[in-house]
Amino acid sequence: MAEALALKDHSRESRIFFNRIVVGLVLLIVLTLILIARMFYLQILQNDVYTTLSDRNRIQLQPIAPIRGLIYDRHGELIAENVPSYSLTITKERVADLDQTLDALGAIVDLSADDIKAFRRRLARRQRPFESVPLLLRLTPTEIAKISVDRYAMPGVDIEAYLVRHYPLRDLMAHAVGSVRRINESDLRNIDPVAYSGTNHLGKIGVERFYEEQLLGEVGYQQVEINARGRVMKVLDVTASVPGADLTLHVDAGLQRAASVALGTQRGAIVAIEPSTGGILALVSNPSYDPNLFVTGIDQASYAALRDSLDVPLFNRAIQGQYEPGSTIKPFLGLAGLVTGVITPDYVINDPGSFQLPNNSRLYRDWNWKTDGRGGHGLVNLQKAIYRSCNIFFYQLAVKLGVDLIHDHLSPFGFGINTALDLPEARSGLLPTEEWKKRVRGQAWFPGDTVNIGIGQGDILVTPLQLATAIAILANHGKMISPHMLKSSSQPMPAPTAQQLPDIDNVADAYWDLITESMSMVVHRGNQVWGENGTAWAYIGRDIPYRMAGKSGTAQIVGIAQGEVYDAADLDLRQRKNAWFVAFAPLEKPTIALAVMLENGGGGSEFAAPIARKVLDYYLRDYKPVLDVSSGPVLDSIDAVGVEGGRQ
Repeated sequence: MAEALALKDHSRESRIFFNRIVVGLVLLIVLTLILIARMFYLQILQNDVYTTLSDRNRIQLQPIAPIRGLIYDRHGELIAENVPSYSLTITKERVADLDQTLDALGAIVDLSADDIKAFRRRLARRQRPFESVPLLLRLTPTEIAKISVDRYAMPGVDIEAYLVRHYPLRDLMAHAVGSVRRINESDLRNIDPVAYSGTNHLGKIGVERFYEEQLLGEVGYQQVEINARGRVMKVLDVTASVPGADLTLHVDAGLQRAASVALGTQRGAIVAIEPSTGGILALVSNPSYDPNLFVTGIDQASYAALRDSLDVPLFNRAIQGQYEPGSTIKPFLGLAGLVTGVITPDYVINDPGSFQLPNNSRLYRDWNWKTDGRGGHGLVNLQKAIYRSCNIFFYQLAVKLGVDLIHDHLSPFGFGINTALDLPEARSGLLPTEEWKKRVRGQAWFPGDTVNIGIGQGDILVTPLQLATAIAILANHGKMISPHMLKSSSQPMPAPTAQQLPDIDNVADAYWDLITESMSMVVHRGNQVWGENGTAWAYIGRDIPYRMAGKSGTAQIVGIAQGEVYDAADLDLRQRKNAWFVAFAPLEKPTIALAVMLENGGGGSEFAAPIARKVLDYYLRDYKPVLDVSSGPVLDSIDAVGVEGGRQ
């Protein structure tokens, strides 16, 4: 009988099953222990780390932009403020179809292609989701009303209130104060991203630029709780921002108005300085522009009109315009001659109307020279040379001095040097030397170059600010001042620095008095025989109620051929002479020094002097100051511190 077939080994299967259960239990226990260990590590040992990481996903810090500091004139008139405004914003994450939304908004308000392009640039630069991005700035009440009617149908579209910089005096203070403008791509590479969190503007020009750090303030933060999509759910904590410092300037808004009115439509500049402090009382460049146009972004057409204008209103003539000073340089040359001993107060020449260098046929003519050879001023000393603006006297004096000596004695007055403390765009002009011409032009200095310097022509350039500063130093009898805008601040701040020149202490009092008296005769010497009146007397000196010192100047733009006489009628308007007049008053104790420059304005005495007279009349006679509300500590380190008479 055959052996039975064994189909199963129950004993063996039981052992295998048991072993599997044991292995599984062991594996389960091990995995459970690993899990418990991991949880212990994460929840106990690394609790602080992962709690922080969790909070970072849930809690964010959002910047709070500081309120920009205000700017006042010396009597408390507000010249730069922050006003509430409204912007149209879009939050991309809340918009189903961005293009469709933009089309819908374009049907409601005037939305140009440039507006959309700028919006997309801002959208690309945003730093976090659910951050609203401005589409239109400075909405009008009509625009706000139109948008509000249909806003319910456009999720993600909002009207947000914010503060925007505003200049209430508009074009009157544009060149004096400067302006803020929107931060662009270039700015982003140079600014501190933390300091400018939450703000879209920074000072780009003038005082706004120089004192940007102080005006900006300090950014604040709010701690907010967000959901998984980045939307703010709750504000947890707030650290307030610190407002920027309020600044009070030396600028007198009333005087600024008077100077602007006096200029009218004439292209030019006026700078007035307080000699005792160096504070700039007025700084006018004409034509001007409305700086409010640039605050939130100017449209291309408006900017092109300003940029391409033949009158260049964006150009600050007062501090950037560099012009030949003409005869306004003569008092300084006379002082140089006295100090060096090249001439004395009694030194006299005979002025025949023309001057020639040895072995040179060229005639350097006086302003009253005639084609038949008549002209000149006869016997002339330094005093007469100034009040009659005798060219021949100063041709000869310049040649006697030489260009290098002229440079050494004019540079202490700030010629060829930028001494402005807080006007970052100010230029230094040009006070040449022999070395300069060789280095820059690769040419030798010729005697004829020096002759031209003698009447403020040729290779000598000044800004109106520089010339006003030099006149203020002359009024101070050599006490140096550095022109500046800031008078005081609501917060302590370091005093600005610039190239500081020492006081001029090598000039005898008698020489200062001689130059000052000679300049006073320019205005006050009248009722004399022909050829003996001051060049400006007939135009401004007949009824003047105070004593002043002045000097006119006229600088040719184009050359006049030998044997010909200048005739404005034969020239294009923009080829005619520039007119200057510089002055300080009252003569006994000067409180104001100024320079007036008229582009293509004609004779200095005839055209620039009456404008200077109007400015001085306002300041010394007609002015009624308002309440002085200047605040903050005064910066002690700051406040301690041509053809004449319508013919030349």
